[in-house]
This record gives sequence, C-alpha cells and structure tokens, in this order.
Amino acid sequence: MIEQVLQPYNLQKALKQVIVNKGSAGVDRMQISQLTEHIRKRKDELFQSIRACNYLPQPILGVEIPKGNGKTRLLGVPTVTDRLLQQAVSQVLMPKYEYEFSENSYGFRPNKNARQAVGKALGYIHEGYTHIVDIDLKTFFDEVDHCLMLNLLYQKVKCPTTLRLIRKWLKAPIQINGKLQRRNKGVPQGSPISPLLSNILLNELDKELTRRKLRFVRYADDFSIYTKYKSQATATLKAIEQVLKTKLKLTINKEKSGVRRPVQFELLGFGFEPTYKKGDRGKYQVVASKKAWQRLKQRLKTITRKTTPMSFEERITKINEVQRGWLNYFRGTSIKGKLKELDGWLRNRLRYCIWHHWKKPERKRKNLIRLGVDQDHAYAWSRTRKGGWAVAQSPILGTTITIKRLKQRGYMGLLELYSQLTPSFYEPLSTRPVRLVV
Repeated sequence: MIEQVLQPYNLQKALKQVIVNKGSAGVDRMQISQLTEHIRKRKDELFQSIRACNYLPQPILGVEIPKGNGKTRLLGVPTVTDRLLQQAVSQVLMPKYEYEFSENSYGFRPNKNARQAVGKALGYIHEGYTHIVDIDLKTFFDEVDHCLMLNLLYQKVKCPTTLRLIRKWLKAPIQINGKLQRRNKGVPQGSPISPLLSNILLNELDKELTRRKLRFVRYADDFSIYTKYKSQATATLKAIEQVLKTKLKLTINKEKSGVRRPVQFELLGFGFEPTYKKGDRGKYQVVASKKAWQRLKQRLKTITRKTTPMSFEERITKINEVQRGWLNYFRGTSIKGKLKELDGWLRNRLRYCIWHHWKKPERKRKNLIRLGVDQDHAYAWSRTRKGGWAVAQSPILGTTITIKRLKQRGYMGLLELYSQLTPSFYEPLSTRPVRLVV
C-alpha cells in the first residue's frame, strides 16, 4: 500500500488539496507556499526514509481557537510535509472504507454534506419520529483510544509501513506554548487524516445502531437518533451510552445530551420549527439556529467596527464573502423575516463607518451638501452632539446614504442575495462537502 501512497499521481493530488486547504505553518514554520519546492528538492530522501521505516513526523503545533460559548478548542497543526503525507494516505484508505460506511453517515465523505444530513433528519421527523436522542460526545477527538483505532485499521490495512506511519502520527507529541506534551490518546483535530480516522472508529457505532434497527443521522462526531416514543428514546440513550463506554471507550457529555423534541433540537447549525399552514399539521420547517444568527451578526459586527483599519471597499468585499457563505449554507430555510431586520441593522453600521470616516465637522458638512442636504441642515448635523450610532439611524443619513448609493459601492443586501439562492431544502445540492460557518 505504501507504493500507492507514494505514487506520483496520488502525491500530486494530495499536494493540490493541501494547498487548497491553506492553513498555517507547523512547528518548523514552513509555509504552504514553500511546500512544492521543498518536496521537489527532498523527494528522494523523504521517500527513502518512509520506505525504510525511518521517517519520524515532527511534533504537532497546538493552537487554541475560540468557541461560541466563550471557551477554546485545541487544534493540532502538523507541519505541511506531514499534512501532505497524511492527505496522500487518506486518499488511498478512503476507497477501502467508503463502501462499508453507513448511508446515514454524512461527515467528510464524497457526495455527502451537512445539509443532506439535516434533510434526512427532517424526513424522520415528518415520519413521526419526533422524540430525538441528542448525544454529544465529550471531547471526542481528544479521547480516541490509539490501540482500538490501530486494531480497526489493521483489519483492512495489512501494510506495516503505512500502519507505522499512522501510528507515529497518532503518537506525535504536541507543542503548547513552547513545551512538548506526550499524547497517549486522541486524534489531532486539524490534521487531514483525522476525519477519516473518526469515521472509521464511529462506523462501529453506526453498525450497532443499524443492528438495533434505529433511525439515526451522523455527521462526524455529531449524531442523533429518532424514535416515536419518549420511553423508547430514554431507553435508547442509556443503551447507547453503555455501548460507547464499553466498546469504543468514549463518554458522553451528560449536560448537552438528552431526549429532545424537534423545537428544542439543533443539528449542524439548523433548528426545526412547526409550520402553521393548513394541511401541514405535524410538519416542521428548517430554520437557522439562534447560535448561527449570533455568529453571523458577530462576524458582520467585527467587519463594520468603525475602529477597524479598513477601507469601505474592503469592508464591502468581506461582508459579501461572509453573507454569501452563510446564505449558501442556510439557503432554502425559512429566514426571510430575520434577514430583512438584519439588513437594516447592517446598513446603519455601514452609515456609521462612513460618518466616522468623515471625521471633521467641516468635511461632514461638505459631504452632506454633496449628497443633497441643504446648507442649514448640513451645518446643524455636522455640529451635532449626538453620537455616531444615533446619527447613522437618523433620517439625515437614511435619506442621503441610500440603499441605491450603497449598491453603487458594491453592497448587496442579505435579502437580495437570499432571493437568488432559494431552492427547496430537498433540492439536490453540490456534492462538495459544506463547511459550517463559525
């Protein structure tokens, strides 16, 4: 198998994927832009050390990133060389496991994405399976048992060189704040091979759920089970908790796990609300969750903060990128009302940025006159003691820095963008995996 991994076509494909994924440098500080030249020069030496089982991966760089709840998540960033090799191994292993994976597993798989997982969940709910077992695994990527993981790999992978590589990646120490720490368990969250390894491990859970004839949806380590009765859901939760503990050596987060009804349940950033149309009794519609709205608003707020050193054109470009990505993920959901409200807030934020950029009273007066305000009102508003946010919401800027003028500068409202991206939630989607907006 190692020859398939080191085959030129496979490595070239892996190189392209690593470059597309971007990412920061590892402990050796080598950037993605340097990888192609580095491989070209050191290829023979690198391949010889792998074949001779002398290759040792470098430590992983530990980077903490903020989570939505105020806490942080530790990511492990391998060096770009290790990322290339992990991607190459993953590409060879994936076809060997793909046909075994459950059709209800949607995370990090070809022709599968998060929206399809939510569509499947909605289908179960409409069939009457409205008591949902929502299970949150406690720090899953940090708790994966190495021996169990390697035993599962050995059942399919008989190449000792490839297995050694994977074992060394699993055991590689992590550097946090300049200090190396040993790792006896866990899969580094952030490495190219970790999604495949998580699917291989949790496929054992999928098999157990299938054997019990349960309806479930799994996206990586996020999974939920759908039942018709509360008693059945409660019993299932206890049974699966025991399976996870004994068979996979994983624990659940009891604070975040439990039996939910659709209106209390969120899946991959989506929520479920009942529809009130005639003939649709018992039906639900998909909406963006509260956390998704909060994250979008926070990102837009950061971009439109008046003190952020950025030109108006740069702000508009970044706003449009964020809006398109968020709406592409949540298209087809019932969010029009909230989009209209958010649009008004965002336009006022932009007006506030413009007002702040004008700075001096005399410049404000001249610009207001250019926008059509008479001289008396222009003078009065340029000397006002009102705060910038109050001025941004006032008629003086609302009637001068109009939507039409903002559009001329490149701005496009959320509602307008949404109208261009409103297929049915069940419409066939792109096969490219969709990333969660965070």
